[in-house]
Amino acid sequence: MSTWQLASYKDPLFPSCWKKRSKSPNQPAKVCRIASLIKQRSDKRMAETAILLAIKKISIAVAGEMLSLSRPIIAKKSELVVALPTNMELVKDELEIINAFLKKVKTRDCRDNVMETWITQVRRLAYDIEDIVDQFIYVVGEHQGKGFWGNLKKFVKKPESLFSLDRVATEVEKVKLKLKELSSRRDRWVQSTICRPDAEIPNYDDEQGVYQFRHSQVPDYDDNELVGVDEYRETLTKLLYSEHCSLRIVAVCGMGGLGKSCLVYNVFKRERSHFDCSSWISVSQSCKMDDIFRNMLNQLLGDSSEVNYDTSRMGIEVLKEELKRFLEDKSYIIALDDIWRAPVLFEIRDTLFNSGKGSRLIITTRIDEVAAIAEDACKIKLEPLSKYDAWILFCRKVFWKTENHACSPELQKWGEKIVNNCEGLPLAIVALGSLLSLRDKTEAVWKCFHSQIIWELQNNPDISHVEWILNFSYRHLPNHLQNCFLYCAMFPEDHLLRRKKLIRLWIAERFVEQRGSISLEEVAESYLIELVHRSMLQVVERNSFGRIRRFRMHDLVRELAIKMSEKESFSSLHDDTSGVVQVVSDSRRESLIRCKSEITSNLASSRLHTFLVFDTTMLQCSWSCFVPPKSKYLAVLDLSGLPIEAISNSIGELFNLKYLCLNDTNLKSLPKTITRLHNLETLSLERTQVTSFPEGFAKLQKLRHVLVWKLLYNEHSSFSNSLGMGTIEGLWNLKELLTLDEIRANRKFVSRLGYLAQLRSLYISDVRSNYCSELCSSLSKMQHLLRLHVKASNQDELLRLESLQLPPELQTLQLTGKLTGGVLKSPLLFSANVNSLVRLSLCWCDLTEDPIPYLSKLSNLTSLHLRRTYNGHQLRFHAALFPKLKGMTLQDMVEVREIYMDEGTLISLEYLKLDGLKQLVHVPDGIEFLSSLKEVYFWTLHAHFRGNLQESARMGRLNHISAMNLR
Repeated sequence: MSTWQLASYKDPLFPSCWKKRSKSPNQPAKVCRIASLIKQRSDKRMAETAILLAIKKISIAVAGEMLSLSRPIIAKKSELVVALPTNMELVKDELEIINAFLKKVKTRDCRDNVMETWITQVRRLAYDIEDIVDQFIYVVGEHQGKGFWGNLKKFVKKPESLFSLDRVATEVEKVKLKLKELSSRRDRWVQSTICRPDAEIPNYDDEQGVYQFRHSQVPDYDDNELVGVDEYRETLTKLLYSEHCSLRIVAVCGMGGLGKSCLVYNVFKRERSHFDCSSWISVSQSCKMDDIFRNMLNQLLGDSSEVNYDTSRMGIEVLKEELKRFLEDKSYIIALDDIWRAPVLFEIRDTLFNSGKGSRLIITTRIDEVAAIAEDACKIKLEPLSKYDAWILFCRKVFWKTENHACSPELQKWGEKIVNNCEGLPLAIVALGSLLSLRDKTEAVWKCFHSQIIWELQNNPDISHVEWILNFSYRHLPNHLQNCFLYCAMFPEDHLLRRKKLIRLWIAERFVEQRGSISLEEVAESYLIELVHRSMLQVVERNSFGRIRRFRMHDLVRELAIKMSEKESFSSLHDDTSGVVQVVSDSRRESLIRCKSEITSNLASSRLHTFLVFDTTMLQCSWSCFVPPKSKYLAVLDLSGLPIEAISNSIGELFNLKYLCLNDTNLKSLPKTITRLHNLETLSLERTQVTSFPEGFAKLQKLRHVLVWKLLYNEHSSFSNSLGMGTIEGLWNLKELLTLDEIRANRKFVSRLGYLAQLRSLYISDVRSNYCSELCSSLSKMQHLLRLHVKASNQDELLRLESLQLPPELQTLQLTGKLTGGVLKSPLLFSANVNSLVRLSLCWCDLTEDPIPYLSKLSNLTSLHLRRTYNGHQLRFHAALFPKLKGMTLQDMVEVREIYMDEGTLISLEYLKLDGLKQLVHVPDGIEFLSSLKEVYFWTLHAHFRGNLQESARMGRLNHISAMNLR
């Protein structure tokens, strides 16, 4: 089972079917041509994206607040500087025209190097323009601080500015000349390679080409040619013959290459004779609706005597009417292969006549949104093949001549590595296996083949269809998702990406557009969900209430994305373990995956905007090694896990820095110059030695996320295993702050905490009893708070939170410290806002009364963690309590001796952990009633517990539990 399939709440792993490559002699040429078209269109889309980012930045620089700030400065400068806003507007206008031109030629068949070279030059100039606008914004921002220096009484040398308006004006003038030259080159060279600008655009594009290709390749396989498809095929067949007589939609979905079309056609071919008529239609992305209805009608009619007219002359409305008339008294089965957009399916569904005779409409799609049109019971989600089925499929393709398809022991090692590279993707397994079947069966040949799999996929015409099928999904991503998708390829192979971190990175990169009144983080999360729904990313783990926590990219998809990123100068990866490092000289982003030697790549490039480090085994090195003098435009810097103990004052020169992450380093303090990073939005220093902010930190008014805390003990058994940051004057004035984790309380800060009205996540520690009244008052002003953790100054300090009214949107609450008995009857648990709470953790509370009856009022809880919460002997869960609870941990309640679970309680519980209940002798009474329970952990319980557990197992009380851990 792949690592990404393991999760706290995981879905079962299903095998899949595979797709056989057509034996048509014209296929390789056609596939290569379509793949080339897709790449060409992707080139243009990437150039368009770079241009749009430059246009967006210019718009910010010459409008609104920035323009009003710059006017007094510009008025005193040279004529060239005075003309700066006008010249930037002219640059923006020219970029808009270029962007319109690229959109126009996108529909043409432009397959020459001249066009590609010109597009590359456009993209590079757009990057330059973006950097120049950053300079302008920096200079205007720096000028606002001059009053401070002018008021100083002492002679203090002011730091030299990185840029000047004269320099910016000169650079803009150069850009104007370059844009003029680009336009001239277009007229001289590019226009001559395509049809004239005013010529009619041909009615053909890459999507139509893919449609024609797919339409001509109807898969046709015998049952014994399929691997790992039995469960899916059985489910699909049952859905065709269910008791429902009305027209039903059955959806088969999953990423490209899983064999959706193969599975559906296999069942379609076998079962269509049981219906009065049938039709198989390959839809694809941009096919015409009248063609769909025309093909459908022709196939449904077949050899019918009703064929007495020419459908080629019919308009779309006539076609719809004829379809309805023909189907009104028939049972029919129609398969729509490769649906991309919901409106297409809606129009087809609304046209088909519901005859009440058990007709079925089967669709295949890569888009969850399209599949969602079918009822939940009629959706089949394909997953990659299991390792066993993948190996069987591979051997059948490689050793098809032998009766048992056996692989020799000397080849098995490399064969398994080749199969592992495919990660259960049937399309790739079949393609690579078929290719290897034609080559020598020697270890040397297979070893060489394994080392160049990606090259084969991209350059071998016999298997290039794998690449274009995977790239086709990328090609049809909306503009706002393409950069987000490519960004995921910067992380190492098999890396588990975390939702929160990636969202903050996307925002720092300016990939996320504001939508209405919701936060950028919420918009970014919708981007992530859309990529998952388009089968571009694979969810590894969700939290207890279904929100994505961790995810990954399929390895083959990642490799293809890396090649595209390097070609487009979007990003490049540094990995010298193989002895070869491919350096992209003008890449905007660098990801250091592994580094054995000194870093010599393009880190000194003035174009570099992003630098991510994932190799934590590197030797001690200086800050300048990672932040060379020329990298002034860095917007994202992540050096997590490196042995860095100090940051140079030169960090203050990174005027464009928006995201700084130094988690798990040895950093002891922050330099004062960090207060010059006025664009900083995310500061993450988790598990470092930093415990205080430098003076003036509150000047960083754009901060959105501050995560800074020191890990004191690796064990969670200690009350104080972490130490938060001390507060400083003015911290409460950071009005854009969304996350503050962890901050140590004092009376002044607590009284002003309510000023941070935009906070979504707060962890406040070192809280004393006499702060609690003001703390409750401040928290009541935070109407957007989603996560709250309040921790007492020590385990004997009493948290007086009886008057705490939970914010209306609060989802997660953790209280660590002694609670008064009255808190169980307080508004904390009885206010109208408790219905939004889905996760609750109560630690070191030392309650003398059983909290379960009171907590049961929280009917929407999905996760409950109780640690040293209760000092009594017995816990009882009555029937109907906690209907949505999926995970529960009961820990370190050393007096608890008995746990009772009545029938009908905890009906959704999947995960249970009992840890440190040292007086618990017996397995919880009633555990056999928890039918949904999957994982159970029994840790550090009474010495006699093991024997009683074995007895319960013999009695069959634990048969429903699939995973159990005892220690």
